[in-house]
Amino acid sequence: MSPTLKIATGSIVVGVIVLALKTLAWWLTGSVALMSDALESTVNVATAIAALIAIRIAAKPADHSHPYGHQKAEFFSAVLEGVMIIVAALLILRESYHGLMHPRLLEAPMEGLLINAGASVLNAIWCAVLIRQGRRLKSPALVADGHHLLSDVVTSIGVIIGVALAVATGWPILDPLLAGLVALNILWSGWKVMASSLSGLMDEAVPDATLTTIRDIISDRATGAIEAHDLRTRHAGSATFIDFHLVVDGETTVTRAHEICDRIEASIKAKLPEAQITIHVEPEHKAKHSGVLVLD
Repeated sequence: MSPTLKIATGSIVVGVIVLALKTLAWWLTGSVALMSDALESTVNVATAIAALIAIRIAAKPADHSHPYGHQKAEFFSAVLEGVMIIVAALLILRESYHGLMHPRLLEAPMEGLLINAGASVLNAIWCAVLIRQGRRLKSPALVADGHHLLSDVVTSIGVIIGVALAVATGWPILDPLLAGLVALNILWSGWKVMASSLSGLMDEAVPDATLTTIRDIISDRATGAIEAHDLRTRHAGSATFIDFHLVVDGETTVTRAHEICDRIEASIKAKLPEAQITIHVEPEHKAKHSGVLVLD
């Protein structure tokens, strides 16, 4: 099993444990705010399962029907996660409204708060693992899951503080009000997850820093060529797709041109191991005198 799949499987296990703890905290207290926290954990488990399925699909090699691979499956998972986060937020808003209409005192608040706090600590640890390893493995699904958990941790802290204030002040209306604030924060989190994933589905270019690295490598390693132009990039999961036109002297042999291309590809893959590179070689009369100039 690949590291990405192991982490995705771990997310399901952690999600189920956290869900059980937060559900127990809600059952002990009857708090609408703690219920909203538990409901978000339900989404965590569902999206962790979706992420695992997407990562398994993305890991499949290219085939006849999908010659560019299956990496974009992870973006679909992240978009699904964003949608489910938004649905959870709307459900929480509904419960918050009912709580505002019929506020009531909380039961066994200390026990519930301690259990919820323990679940939040576990979530915080796993959140750090997901974001760090997701970036290292270039997995949008893991990173999206990590950012979702980060929002869960933040809202859980707010919930614990708010419920404690509701008990200390004797104002039960604070509980549903806090649940509403949690829902608004979750809505914002869901939108950010969806927006970042849609950029991948729309074939957004690599970040400027990565593009600069690619241009510098071409300029430095394409000795024997004249220029490179029409450089295009896009990313899909862990894969980075790069294509450009390389202009060489009209007298350059096919073998020599191929050697130049191999040298460029090897240098780019040393920096971007998952890069898929396509180079179109052109004679010098096709030069545009723009793009990447080759250093002598």
